[in-house]
Amino acid sequence: MKEYESRYKMSNKGKLFVLSGPSGVGKGTLREHALNDLSNLVYSISCTTRKPREGETDGIEYRFITHEKFEEDIRQNLFLEYAHVHSDYYGTLKADVERELEAGKNVLLEIDVQGALQVRDKIPEAVLIFVAPPSIETLESRLRNRNTESEEALRVRLSNAAKELDLQNEYDYIIVNDDLDKACEELRRIIHDD
Repeated sequence: MKEYESRYKMSNKGKLFVLSGPSGVGKGTLREHALNDLSNLVYSISCTTRKPREGETDGIEYRFITHEKFEEDIRQNLFLEYAHVHSDYYGTLKADVERELEAGKNVLLEIDVQGALQVRDKIPEAVLIFVAPPSIETLESRLRNRNTESEEALRVRLSNAAKELDLQNEYDYIIVNDDLDKACEELRRIIHDD
């Protein structure tokens, strides 16, 4: 064990958990269950330049900001991680995560694979959890049933999903979301026991 990790585990700081996987795999549902079930777990809301979907509220699902503001925040080195995904930026502000960890809270990020690997480079003790679909066909069906993307956007998401699935072995844990109750229990156990 690295000296840094030993000091980290002995401190009163919280732990950082990173949840990622392809679009439509059920990350948001798993996140909501974990937040409802684990009292010392907080969610760090990401920033994005994409437009809000129907029913989304700024500051709840995401902080919706302009491309210009996002790029300015990149220049000022304000992000723990960020990525350009599906034609938009997504990123996590360092200050948000650091504030909660210092307060002793466990922090859950729901971010894409690019961002997760950036977090691993910056915070090696972060726990990376990959959510996988039972099959690519199941994933395509879930995405189609959401009715939130055009056919072209859907093809992009499926292409990206194949690339993301290739990186799942970079993670500490893999949860196959074929049964929601079982997947929720696995996530709770990982966060509670790790």
